[in-house]
This record gives sequence, C-alpha cells and structure tokens, in this order.
Amino acid sequence: MPPIFPKNEGFRWGLVPFWEKDIKVGFKMINARAETVQEKPAFGRLLKSQRVILPADGFYEWKKEGADKQPYRFELEDKSVYGYAGLWDEWTQPDGEKLRSCTIITTTPNDLVKNVHDRMPVILEPLGVDTWLDPDNSDKELLQSLLVPLPAEQMVRYPVSKGRRKGCK
Repeated sequence: MPPIFPKNEGFRWGLVPFWEKDIKVGFKMINARAETVQEKPAFGRLLKSQRVILPADGFYEWKKEGADKQPYRFELEDKSVYGYAGLWDEWTQPDGEKLRSCTIITTTPNDLVKNVHDRMPVILEPLGVDTWLDPDNSDKELLQSLLVPLPAEQMVRYPVSKGRRKGCK
C-alpha cells in the first residue's frame, strides 16, 4: 500500500490520534473547540507539546439567506497572512508509514462573524504565535488564554461569488 501521506510533505487536515485504528476518524476531527480542547482525550495531551500554526490569508463561511446560501470571505483588515492555532499528532499506518495530521482550533465568533456563522478559527495575534509555538511553554492556562476570537475591528468580510466548480456542491 502506498503511503497515505509522504514524509516531509506537511500535515493532513483532520486529526488522526496515534491510538486510532481507522484513519477515517480524521474526517470528524477537522476542528477542535477551544472551550473543550483540554477535556477531550484526542486534544488535551496535544495542547502540552504538539501545537502548530496553520498559515492563512482568509477563510470562508456561508450564511443562509432564505432558501439560498451566500458565501463570505473573512480576512485581516491589512490583508496580511496570519496563523490559526492548531494541534497535530502522528499516526502509524498498518504498513508502518507515518501520517502527520492536524486540526484547527475554533472559538466563538466575533461580532463580524457571528451573524454569518456560530464558530470561527482561532486567529493568533503576532505575540500569541510566539507563545503558541514555544516548545518550553506547557502552561495550559496561558495557552488557553490565546484561544479567543480575534477582535472584529481587525477583520473585514465581503460576499463572494456563488459560482460552483465541477464536483462541488
């Protein structure tokens, strides 16, 4: 069987904890809730030492408008690249190959996002990135304090095309 994820090629989105028997669990673990991250067996231990930043320049959410849905793009006001707080783990396939997978931590929405969606990714402030990635930092209270919504004033949103690509629903 070929490797599910070749070595040195990054992380697969959808966390597969090291103890899982079936890789399909990753489809259910694309996000971790900030409010319960310390309590969940799959995430709590990772908060101590297996933190990752997932770079992005925006995200999309869909707002239900009657029978239709309108997609919106959310970005930082200054259009810069930023980092989502994430966690990672390494799972061993039956053939011995390793799979690195990750999840994005989500939180309650700020005022800009909340009338479109009930969750948003944790976008770390620049100083928060250093704290989040510090391998010597295992202070769960400090780390938890970073898992909050980015202030709405730092973000913008705008509607985007509802156009569909082949294969998308």
